[in-house]
Amino acid sequence: MDKIVRAISSDGLVQAAAICSRDLTERARQIHNTSPVATAALGRALSAASLMGNALKGQGASVTLQFKGGGPLGTLLVVSDAEGNVRGYAVNPQTDLPLRPDGKLDVGGAVGCEGTLTVIKDLNMREPYVGTVDLLGGEIAEDVAAYFVESEQIPTACGLGVLVDRDRSVKAAGGYLIQLLPGAGEDTIVKVEGGIMAAGSVTSFLEKDDDPEHLLRHVMSDFDLKVFDATEVEYRCYCSRERVERALVALGREELENIIREQGGCEMTCQFCDAVYKFTAEDLEKLIKEM
Repeated sequence: MDKIVRAISSDGLVQAAAICSRDLTERARQIHNTSPVATAALGRALSAASLMGNALKGQGASVTLQFKGGGPLGTLLVVSDAEGNVRGYAVNPQTDLPLRPDGKLDVGGAVGCEGTLTVIKDLNMREPYVGTVDLLGGEIAEDVAAYFVESEQIPTACGLGVLVDRDRSVKAAGGYLIQLLPGAGEDTIVKVEGGIMAAGSVTSFLEKDDDPEHLLRHVMSDFDLKVFDATEVEYRCYCSRERVERALVALGREELENIIREQGGCEMTCQFCDAVYKFTAEDLEKLIKEM
């Protein structure tokens, strides 16, 4: 089972979280039949959303990340609940690109960098919080860090990775989010940056050890960390026939009557889990009567 751990440095100047997300990334790959580069992009985004969602307070809260970079992958959209359970999709999941010169998957080329990252935090208030920043490179981690710096004024370092095996399955996935707290000075920044540089890539570590606490302690080896929370997370879709019925009702009586007349019924497919909901003419007529 995938897991998130949260920690704070003993001096109270740095908070951090890490995730192992191999299972949920593999589940997303199976649902959407993603190409290797799409698997890497979606897996990174799901990890980021899970880390951000797990930090939310309040029952029913959620966070949505929407990457629109203009690349061939199309819009990348992921959603996390307040525990860190996630779901998501890419518009063009079969997108395939040549490897980068360094032999790595070209996530930035697939996502694109001519666009924006929009973060929507629904905290059960009257209006959700919406923040939008320009994409730096479409590699996901640096874009998420830029969002925190620009929109929430929180100095942040983010590392994310997905290792795709030769059979296209997910071999390792996960990442970390490190944030400076008020009072952190230049010496703390130097320690964080030095630890990240020395740690190397996320996937290199997770391939050998998929414990998120070990990843966090590896990246922040210069800090005395106190782990205060650990949560199991998964790929979880909240779709149901009742929710789809509400969406159909929202179309209005006239539109539903047109569907009955022209199509004799309809099929609705969930973008997050590919579940198919079939509605006959009789089903739609019943919805109209209940409106």
